[in-house]
Amino acid sequence: MKFLCTFLVVAAGWAALPNFSVAAEQPNIMVFLVDDMGMMDTSVPFLTDEAGNPKRYPLNDYYRTPAMERLAAQGIRFNQFYAMSVCSPTRVSIMTGQNAARHRTTNWINPRQDNAGKNGAPNWNWAGLKEGDVTLPGVLRGRGYKTIHVGKAHFGPEGHEGAEPLNLGFDVNVAGAAFGAPGSYYAEKNYGAGTKRAHHAVPGLDKYHGSDTFLTEALTIEAKQRVTETVEQDKPFYLYFSHYAVHAPFDSDPRFADHYKDSGKPANAQAFATLIEGMDKSLGDMLDHLNELGVAENTLILFLGDNGSDAPLGHQHEVACAAPLRGKKGAHYDGGMRVPLIAAWAKPNPDNALQQSLSIPAGAIQHQVASVEDLFPTLTQLTAAEVPESHVVDGAPLQTLLTGQTDADRPQQFLMHYPHGPHRSNYFTVWRDGDWKVIYHALPETKTTGGHIQFSDGNYELFNLADDPFESNNLAKSRPKVLKRMMQGLIEALQQHDAVYPVDDAGNVVVPQLP
Repeated sequence: MKFLCTFLVVAAGWAALPNFSVAAEQPNIMVFLVDDMGMMDTSVPFLTDEAGNPKRYPLNDYYRTPAMERLAAQGIRFNQFYAMSVCSPTRVSIMTGQNAARHRTTNWINPRQDNAGKNGAPNWNWAGLKEGDVTLPGVLRGRGYKTIHVGKAHFGPEGHEGAEPLNLGFDVNVAGAAFGAPGSYYAEKNYGAGTKRAHHAVPGLDKYHGSDTFLTEALTIEAKQRVTETVEQDKPFYLYFSHYAVHAPFDSDPRFADHYKDSGKPANAQAFATLIEGMDKSLGDMLDHLNELGVAENTLILFLGDNGSDAPLGHQHEVACAAPLRGKKGAHYDGGMRVPLIAAWAKPNPDNALQQSLSIPAGAIQHQVASVEDLFPTLTQLTAAEVPESHVVDGAPLQTLLTGQTDADRPQQFLMHYPHGPHRSNYFTVWRDGDWKVIYHALPETKTTGGHIQFSDGNYELFNLADDPFESNNLAKSRPKVLKRMMQGLIEALQQHDAVYPVDDAGNVVVPQLP
């Protein structure tokens, strides 16, 4: 099963892979990670109709993301790609290839205090990553890559090793720190420095203070500069470009505000849309810059979000913020954990040797289930990077899926474990296996943020996503045999990952139970 996988790739073993060869030069890689961006926060349609063709929904016509459209037109997009429902777990999974249940950073990391929650797992990994951990930039650096971090880090709390990306395999760190939300997007407010949000002031960007350079633009300028320097050094680069956008605070980007002023949406939703469009401009600027440097053909782009949408458009458990998907960031429904993934070469050329080793079809849609833990093995395989045998990797390489093919041997499974609260959903575990999805609520009567009872009808929700993709019909009571089978799978997955669990008010561990 996928979650039992361990992974080791060395250069000598590359020839054993029948469809991929070692190129004469290493590909450059840009992971373009957008904070709090779900699958519907774009003008690119990811969802499809019954025939598998792209289907537009109203939110696709609200947002403006021409650079994403450009990237999708020259590559492949995944419409069943999962992340964890909050940010730090996803980010550590990208870095390690491990599911959050295994690395145990199962909640967003409060930079100043342990935020397990009242009934949260006491031995979760609040400290996050530490120096010496096996990480993606670390193993790529071992293959000669210049590893560049730009933007949001959020790998560990203040005073811990994981707060500094330079401790985690990166050669360069621009603006990365312990926190997740920026103090401000405005240079006029010094990105939070000297304000009441100074504890979230974005570091290392002092030269922009007092100007009109929006944070997203400043980070883009810095990323372009670091890439230029690396190309001039004639070294391959791994750029982890992790925008603070589109995380709150929802500071309106004045460059794009006029596009939404007549939308009829609330002011904060309009501001959210400007953050989306500003992020998209950054993507387009990076693609143009790679072309200008003459390295676009040799650069692989992986564009994704880190959790479901945080669009301020409605209730956290309803069809609203990510419509027609149900839920939003932090929730146990798919709107909280389905994210966009687009993979493409920055400038497609079928005659390019690197692209021939990984041929990505133009304008394609991949329907198979995949997740953020798959990026690590995908990129270590692509680069023939060596991963220690002792390092367990839960993900599986995406190479077959990236070529547009179906991988019949790949389990269609995803585990999302959140033994914390209060949040938009509390103390829950999700297990997807094929078309079925089960949700286990360990403490269902515990109120979420906003004072809601997340689920008042027992511990279980069960959905068939083939028949009910937007999770409107709970089958837990009408399909007891399927529920039992899915819960057995969920329990086994947690055990295989050596997961930690929430506790009741008496301090007793709350382990999922069969119905």
